[in-house]
Parts: sequence; C-alpha cells; structure tokens
Amino acid sequence: MGKGFRFVMISVLVGVVFFYVVIAASMYVFQRNLLYFTSAPKPTREQSGVADMSELTFTTEDGLELFAWFKPPSDPVKPVVVIFHGNAGTLGGRGFKARLFMDQGYGALLVEYRAYANNPGSPTEQGLYADARAALAQVKALGYSGQNLVFYGESLGTGVATQMASEVHEYGESVAAVILEAPFTSITDVAAGRYPFLPVNLLARDRFESLARIKVIGAPLLIVHGERDRTVPIKLGKRLFDAATAPKEHLWMAEAGHNDLFDFGVGEAVLAFLGRVRKQP
Repeated sequence: MGKGFRFVMISVLVGVVFFYVVIAASMYVFQRNLLYFTSAPKPTREQSGVADMSELTFTTEDGLELFAWFKPPSDPVKPVVVIFHGNAGTLGGRGFKARLFMDQGYGALLVEYRAYANNPGSPTEQGLYADARAALAQVKALGYSGQNLVFYGESLGTGVATQMASEVHEYGESVAAVILEAPFTSITDVAAGRYPFLPVNLLARDRFESLARIKVIGAPLLIVHGERDRTVPIKLGKRLFDAATAPKEHLWMAEAGHNDLFDFGVGEAVLAFLGRVRKQP
C-alpha cells in the first residue's frame, strides 16, 4: 500500500469524521427548531369553531403572559378537559376536540404554549411545563382542580399531560382521567428511531421522559395510537401502556396514522371511556 493511497484514505476518514461532527453539532444547536414549530399566527375563537369559549390570560413563573381558551362545564357534574396540543400549529387547530367535549356538557381548556400563536418566549421542555402549571393554576382559581379535571395530551402534549398528572399526584391528588393520543416513551426514543446514526441520548436537551412518569399519574388512563403512525411509532405507545399501572385502557387503530385518529372514531371512543370512568365508584 503506497503512501499516496494511505494519504487519500486518511483524508477521506478525516472528511467523514468532520462531516459527522458537523451534523452532530448542528443537531445539538438546532434541535429545538426540529422539535417545536411555532410559526402559525394566533387564531380567533370564531375561526376555530369555539366562539363560546373565553380567553384567559395567565402569567408563568418566569414572567411570561400567555393565553388559553376556556369554557366551564354546562353540566356541573362533569369535569373540565384540559387539552395540551402537539408540537405544530396552535390551540385553534384543536378547536374541534374542545367542541367534542363541550357539546357533551364537559368544560374545556385549550392551553397555549410560549412562542406559539404569537405568545412571547422560546419553547423548551421546562418552559412548556411552566406554561401548563400556570394555566392549571388559573383554572384552579376558578374552582377546577383534581377530580374536576381530565388531562388530554396530543403527541408532544402527551409529555406535558403526563408530567402534569405526575405533579398533581405528588401533592396527594389525582385528576379524573388522563387521555394520551399518539404518545411516546421519551423524545430521545423518537429521535433515536429517526437518527440512528447519532448519539441522541447525549445530544438531547429536551427529553420529555414520559416512561419514567407514567407509573405515578394516579388516574384512569386511556392511550390511543394509530398503527400506521410514522411520526411516533406505535411501539412507543405500547411500551408506555405496558409500563402504566391500572386502571388503564388502550385503543390501537389499525388504519390510523399520526394526525387522522379522529377520522377513525377516536372521539366517540374517548367519550365512551370518560363515561365509564365517571361511573366507577
């Protein structure tokens, strides 16, 4: 093997290593741009089909003034469903979910995060938790907490819902139920499936470790997931379900993907689950 060939091979190896380091460094620096998609403008309640909801403002522990949409239950014995949306869009794109519950007499709280829908701030895992805590404190001041609440998490919002349920449980309470739509075990597990060539466990700053918290939510649980989900593989939802404690139910939807679960009857299944939970002693 000549010196020229060795020089070429070393040069190629150095180039590959350099390219890999650049990719890894870029992933570390820009990972939140890949996780949080905050560019959508603030919608109106009329546009979102929830003109009967009111806008609430609340202030986070780090001083951000954010907003949410709220309507109390029309049936006073039913809880408020708190909806934590996913990583793209705004609360307005989930108006149809709030409408589903409100039309059945439930209350609804659509939580908006920092940086979304023209809210101030920059999104982080701890920031979203702070936003959720502040929104829940606001509705608690209106008389709704513990068994008067249902936490509904969607995609990234399942990490927020699971964290909030575990925190409520730490204070010796529990919510009436937790519903997780297309959940994951952790963001690092999702990222590892997409970028198997990168050390995501070392690079990830926002982790949303739902698997570590699901055992202590202290509330009846429903997990719904589409078997054709290419964003969050259903195997992660199944792992999360297996780790959870009873009472728990699941609904694996053979034809559904990540964003179309409501096209396959999930809304009716969720209402039926809440009906069963309310009948439990």
